Amino acid sequence: MKLTFHGAAGEVTGSQHLLESDGRKILFDCGLFQGRRAESRRKNEEFAYDPRDIDVVILSHAHIDHSGNLPRLFRMGFRGRVFCTAATADFVEIMLKDAAKIQQEDSRYLSRHLKPGHPSVEPLYDQDDVDGLMELFEPLDFEKRHEIASGFRIRFLNSGHILGSAITEVDLEEDGIWKRIVFTGDLGRRDLPLLPDPSTIERCDVLICESTYGNRVHAPSGDIKMELLRILKEAVAVGGRVIVPAFALGRTQQLVYFLNELFNENLLPPIPVFVDSPLATRLTKVYRDHLEIMDTEIQLLLRDDDDPFGFPWLSYVLSSHESKELNDREGTMLIISASGMCESGRVVHHLAHAISDPHNTVALIGFQAEHTTGRRIAERQKYVKFFDRDFRLKAHVEKLDGLSAHADVTDFRWWFEQAAQAGGIGQAFLVHGEPDSATALAEVLRDFTDEDPIIPTRGQSFEV
Repeated sequence: MKLTFHGAAGEVTGSQHLLESDGRKILFDCGLFQGRRAESRRKNEEFAYDPRDIDVVILSHAHIDHSGNLPRLFRMGFRGRVFCTAATADFVEIMLKDAAKIQQEDSRYLSRHLKPGHPSVEPLYDQDDVDGLMELFEPLDFEKRHEIASGFRIRFLNSGHILGSAITEVDLEEDGIWKRIVFTGDLGRRDLPLLPDPSTIERCDVLICESTYGNRVHAPSGDIKMELLRILKEAVAVGGRVIVPAFALGRTQQLVYFLNELFNENLLPPIPVFVDSPLATRLTKVYRDHLEIMDTEIQLLLRDDDDPFGFPWLSYVLSSHESKELNDREGTMLIISASGMCESGRVVHHLAHAISDPHNTVALIGFQAEHTTGRRIAERQKYVKFFDRDFRLKAHVEKLDGLSAHADVTDFRWWFEQAAQAGGIGQAFLVHGEPDSATALAEVLRDFTDEDPIIPTRGQSFEV
């Protein structure tokens, strides 16, 4: 049995891990690399294996760094099956259709910057590729063991990261011996709004575990609600606007839920709130369609509030005309807009309009990868580039890490302890983390594994 790491190895984006056993090829995730445009383009264009040979893709969740290159895989010949949860399948169809539009925009941008005579740059994939891919999806229920083929079983457990996200248990028989491989996908936190806590696992022979915040301790998520309230009150006092770059999936819905709670508690200042992301609006509908898999607090809330994602001062902005009008609007307001790393989407326009005014605030609520615009804002660099122009960063910058949907080191330790008590962990690989974070988490994990944890690099293979 061979395991090869083709992405999110020594870095955070491009999750892609290939398991080969008895002639069967199973791909965990197929995410987009993000960061420097030209470098990411090269990584996303080509696969280190033949997509036609992949039998099964197991998709942990719908975030683009885990799902975003699946249509490219299809375009290059993949015709196997894709397994994920029902909510993930609903999200992915929306996310990938949006991503296809972005691919077309990127290809036009790159083509404009080519030297004369150079052939134009084609999109990584298009809407037809997304439509063809979605025909291959087979959603599976949580908790049940599903017999995929002789000697091949899958079970999805709740990872607590975003709605529908799963820890995957794969049981494979090779030469008469069964082995269990567990892939965490992105492991969530305990006590996050909306989501059940991460499920724990029993004995596994091989663990592939993310490590994004393996060297961090997050503030409690409840503190973020009060921090958000503080930021809004301060903005009201100076008449500034608050811009929150937020991933359309997961983070936006958490924020709206907190704001809804503040409204229900009569604490929210009477200012307009705008979710300016058609994608986030469509994804929020999927949340409303899957309320039954949310946590106990949501089930209790629904007795008195039939919409956790709406209140009177909240507007979901759809048209580009409405979006542009927000930049001409006077007074304090809160704008939540994608993308979360400030690389694309409507938030780029809002930031360009707002960041040079010291009365305004940019509140960053998610991980900002290296070389992204969000990282440059987080580092409070003097100038930030939008639309090939440098804008002076004078706005106040807030970083609210406590809303991260990724486990921190205390969550990891708890989860490893639970696994150890239920039979232990054999061999472990740490992925989806920058080197310092993965190295720190390896020191924690070492106490719970039979062998020293490994931090693979891209392209490395291991017999497991």
